[in-house]
Amino acid sequence: MRNLQDRKTIVVGMSGGVDSSVSALLLKQQGHHVIGLFMKNWEETSENGQCTSAADFDDVRKVCEQIDIPYYTVNFTKDYQEQVFKQFLKDFERGWTPNPDILCNREIKFKVFLNKAKELGADFLATGHYAQIADLNGQSHLLVGQDSSKDQTYFLYTLTHDILDQVLFPIGHLEKTEVRELARRYHLATSEKKDSTGICFIGERHFRTFLSQYIGAQPGNFETLDGKVVGTHNGAAFYTLGQRKGMGIGGAGEAWFVVGKNVEKKVVYVAQGTNHPALFCEELEASDLSWVTQAPSSFPFPCQAKVRYRQTSSDCEIISLANGCLKVRFLEPQRAVTPGQSIVFYQNNICLGGGVITQPGASYYKLNKSLLSNYRNS
Repeated sequence: MRNLQDRKTIVVGMSGGVDSSVSALLLKQQGHHVIGLFMKNWEETSENGQCTSAADFDDVRKVCEQIDIPYYTVNFTKDYQEQVFKQFLKDFERGWTPNPDILCNREIKFKVFLNKAKELGADFLATGHYAQIADLNGQSHLLVGQDSSKDQTYFLYTLTHDILDQVLFPIGHLEKTEVRELARRYHLATSEKKDSTGICFIGERHFRTFLSQYIGAQPGNFETLDGKVVGTHNGAAFYTLGQRKGMGIGGAGEAWFVVGKNVEKKVVYVAQGTNHPALFCEELEASDLSWVTQAPSSFPFPCQAKVRYRQTSSDCEIISLANGCLKVRFLEPQRAVTPGQSIVFYQNNICLGGGVITQPGASYYKLNKSLLSNYRNS
C-alpha cells in the first residue's frame, strides 16, 4: 500500500460493497480526511423490480455514518450511456464480445469520477480494487493484487502512470478473507454483503433477455465447420467463442461449443469437444492499445499475457507493433481467443498494459479457405 506521510484529502469511490467500505475505513484510521462518493451510472430497475443503486447508496450511507465521514452521490448516467454503453452495444452488433468493465474504468471511474474528486479538493481518489501501485524508476507502476484469486489488474490496464499518480488502492495488499475480517471486526454494514457480479453498474441480468432489448433478433443457423446445419439461433451477437450452454443443440457425442461467427451471414459455427482444435490458436492481433508507462521498443518482446479475466498468465512474445496494432504469439495455444475481449501483458507481477483483441490467428483446425475468410471478416 502506498505510504502517505502527511494527512491527505482522499475521495473514496463507494459502491456499497465490502471492498470500498474497508478501503474508506483504513484511510480514516490512518488519519486522512476521507470523503465517500457514490456514483449512479444506471437508472433502470433490475429484473425483479428493485432499484439496485438506491439499495447500494443506502449501504454507503450506513458505512459512512459508522466510520464518521461525509458522503455524497453523483449521477453519471449520461456519461455512462454515451461513453460506455453505446460502444458496448456497437461491439456486440459486429459480433464481438466486449468487456464494459475495462471501458468503464477508463472513461468513467478514472476520468469523469476522478475529475469530480479533484473538484472536491481531493489529493487522491481511492477505490476498492485488488491491485497495487509502486514507484519504480520515478514512475507509478501497476502491480497485481496480493490476492491472486481477486487480482483486478486485467480491468485496470488502461490506467497510465500519470493517472496512477493520483490513485490509491487501499486493500490491494490484502487477501479477500482479511478484508471480510476487518469489516466484521468493525461491524460494518456491508461485512456480509455478497460481491457484485454482472455487467459493470448494470448488475446481474439474464444476459440474452437484457441484450435483446437493444439489439434486434437476427435469426440464423448453427453450422458445423463443414457446413452442416445443426440448429437455429436468434442472433449471432448473443453467442461468444468457447460458449457451451444455451444453444439447444442435442444429439450424440460430446458437447457443442461455439468456434466462430459470421454476423453478415447470420451463422454461428460450432464443433463438438472441449478441446476441439478449432477452439485453439497461437497468435492474435490487437488494437486500441494502452501502456502504463511506455510501449515496447524492440521486438520480439517476451512477456506474459492473459486473454480473459481469471486466467493464469501465459508466456508469449509481442511480435510487432505498427500503426496502433500489435501481433502476439503464445508459446502454448490459447483457448477461445475472442474479439472484443482484452489481452493484458505482464512481466512477473507488473502489469504493462494491453489492448483489445481484434482477430485471433488461424486455429489448429484446417479450415477451408472460404470458411477461414468468412470467419476473419465476421
